[in-house]
Amino acid sequence: MEFADLGLSPDTLRAVTDSGYLTPTPIQVQAIPVVLMGRDVLGVAQTGTGKTAAFVMPMIDILADGRSKARMPRSLIIAPTRELAAQISENFVKYGKYHPLSMALLIGGESFTDQEKALDRGVDVLIATPGRLLDLYERGRILLNDAKILVIDEADRMLDMGFIPDVERIVGLLPKIRQTLFFSATMDKEIRKLADQFLSNPKEISVSPQASAATTIEQGIVTVRTLDKREALRRILRAKDVHNAFIFCNRKKDVDILFKSLTTHGFNAVALHGDMPQSKRNEMLAKFKANEAELLVCSDVAARGLDISDVSHVINFDVPVNAEDYIHRIGRTGRAGKVGHAYTIATPGDARLLGAVERLLKQPIPQLVVAELADIGVGADAVDEGGERGGRGRGRGRPERGGAERGRGERGGRGRTRREPEPVVSPVVSVEASPSPVVAEPVPIVSENPVLATIDPAVPVTVAQPLDAAAMEEQPRARKERGRSDRSRQDRNSDARGAEDRARKTRRNPHGIAEMDIADNVVAFGGFTPAFLLVDPYGGKGAPPPRSVEDEAELEEETSPSESQADSEDPADQAATPEPQAASDNSQGPLS
Repeated sequence: MEFADLGLSPDTLRAVTDSGYLTPTPIQVQAIPVVLMGRDVLGVAQTGTGKTAAFVMPMIDILADGRSKARMPRSLIIAPTRELAAQISENFVKYGKYHPLSMALLIGGESFTDQEKALDRGVDVLIATPGRLLDLYERGRILLNDAKILVIDEADRMLDMGFIPDVERIVGLLPKIRQTLFFSATMDKEIRKLADQFLSNPKEISVSPQASAATTIEQGIVTVRTLDKREALRRILRAKDVHNAFIFCNRKKDVDILFKSLTTHGFNAVALHGDMPQSKRNEMLAKFKANEAELLVCSDVAARGLDISDVSHVINFDVPVNAEDYIHRIGRTGRAGKVGHAYTIATPGDARLLGAVERLLKQPIPQLVVAELADIGVGADAVDEGGERGGRGRGRGRPERGGAERGRGERGGRGRTRREPEPVVSPVVSVEASPSPVVAEPVPIVSENPVLATIDPAVPVTVAQPLDAAAMEEQPRARKERGRSDRSRQDRNSDARGAEDRARKTRRNPHGIAEMDIADNVVAFGGFTPAFLLVDPYGGKGAPPPRSVEDEAELEEETSPSESQADSEDPADQAATPEPQAASDNSQGPLS
């Protein structure tokens, strides 16, 4: 079957022919007609089989008719990594060069201003990573209620990287009536649940067993000690005809270390991992694609979606922690039916990880035979420099602290006997008889010394006396009783302090300043009365001065009512005024 039999438009077919492709892959044969029909698709195929072109080509024909609006993309493609998003955009440029379609790429590490300008002009295809897409949406720079096609590429990688909550939020912003496409190399139960949540009556397409390697890839493994891994890598690169190669490490810091080691030994290499700036990542990837560098030392950020033609080798410097990552790593070679080589450098402690990979492949990885590795190669059950013996079902080869004496490296397992600890024989030590313990008895002290005379007679002064067996048994009880007596004596001493001392200790303001002394004849506002209010209004006499007869008469004249006031009072008012009741014990009588 050819591309012309899939129902693509003449302009798209011409672009495909210009790209050098003549025969579609199995996933393209089954997916392109279904996508052109407008149905939802759940595509599962091994990496390197052309999944990206399987949804890019029909999308170009579907979007050929229509007009884009400012900040309202007509279709949306979500990718987990920046490199994969850039790879998809390159496919749209390549296959859509004869269509007047606009495209925008929203990834982190790029300028917000340029991306916002592209959205303001209107785009037909929007390719984005989840984080940057939500950033622009929260800024109010993009609307998703006009997107008619949604594509989620590498859905399993979205789950591994923790993007599923962001994807669920993005899907909630899209219109309910849309076409949704799921494509991935692996599809576990959790991804299928998400597919059931997002897709509507999808057409499931699976062209090969899930998580299987391409038959065009030659695999091999060599086991060496950890200290010999770099030397083994250099010997493999020199012994094999390596045109260009991906070299994968598990950790980002190991990428930098291995890159420096290779460049020191004269290899033309570049590095790529997630902590590098986006401009630097683009520069390193461009050098590798242009064959300016032969080796790309990278982390798993380059294990998905990078379609670089004629990659001859993939070398796993570290066995991947996730078994499915092994499929994606080696899928960078042997693409489009070409022959590739995938080699893995393992240590005796990687037996458990290798077992998971082989169970996923459903076949063992054959041993790599290289004459240059004969002197450093070891068996899977060899002892690494950490002192722990490898073997299937064991741990990850990390040596335990403290060596074998801690016993953690000797855990029993299925079909394995537990090593019994050797008995510990204590050395014989001669012990001489020790003197009898002593007990303290109170002895009063009589002295003319003024210092000793100040000692409280109630407090005993002790001297050492020998103890018998009965006294030794009573000694803990005596210590407990003596502790109680000491605490009670301390309480009595604290109560014996004078009231003035306790008041001076407790009467403190928040700043730690002692309170002023207040005279008894001064009316104060509280415990911290300001100084200017402490003036005695009576001149220090403590009582008001006696009044003269003239003063008393003047005061009485001021307080008595005038005659005019008395004449003006109404007798009726006086009669209506109740007389004061006599005070009683119960001031509040019953309510009438």
